[in-house]
Amino acid sequence: MLVKTKAIVISSLKFQEKSLIVKCFTLSDGLKSYFVRDAFSSRKSNQKIAYFQPLSILEIEAVHKNKGTLEQLKEIKIETPFQSIHSDIFKSTMVMFLSEMLQHSIHEEEKNEALFNILETALHWLDHHDDIANFHLILLLEITKHLGFYPDTSEVEFPFFEMKEGVFSPLPALNSLNEHETQLFKKLIDLKFDNDKKTFHVTERKLLLKILIDYYSMHLDGFKKPKSLEVLAAVFS
Repeated sequence: MLVKTKAIVISSLKFQEKSLIVKCFTLSDGLKSYFVRDAFSSRKSNQKIAYFQPLSILEIEAVHKNKGTLEQLKEIKIETPFQSIHSDIFKSTMVMFLSEMLQHSIHEEEKNEALFNILETALHWLDHHDDIANFHLILLLEITKHLGFYPDTSEVEFPFFEMKEGVFSPLPALNSLNEHETQLFKKLIDLKFDNDKKTFHVTERKLLLKILIDYYSMHLDGFKKPKSLEVLAAVFS
């Protein structure tokens, strides 16, 4: 089946000398993996390696056989030419980390238009703003809405957040955050991209990121801690 769709690059892996295996989150079909022949060859001007940087937004034409094998790309172009994401060290480090988080979080080859739209909207916001220190925290929490484990806030007044069940409770349990951690988590729940200035200091952001990674680990089978976490910590310390 010939498909034209937007696609967000999740990961790319060099194959042999000149080719790539590229994993994309597509608007039309969810997660798809593509074989990009001669990606490093100057003769293939429509398959430049630069297209496949982390979280690039592409417009692609591809043949989807839907047999669980690598699909074939026929045409590729940049749908959104980012102005700063891949040139700013803070933003590029952040998208490298986020792409790795997504790689370990999204496994379904099925359409999830709502998740695609929030990722696309968030990347546009990141490209055009400079106050980004809490961006990854806000986005990671937002993504849980579309992966099925967003916190239940119906009893948010309770002082402990129980991570396994995703609920707030009056008493601590085995997998509960302590009261201080729960208060930080509540502040994060209330944040939006445009109102996050100076909300947390560095140590609080590190703690919240640890909480979010632990939260993902509890709710996603096979989830792995991103290797780029140390790089992110170094850049934002």
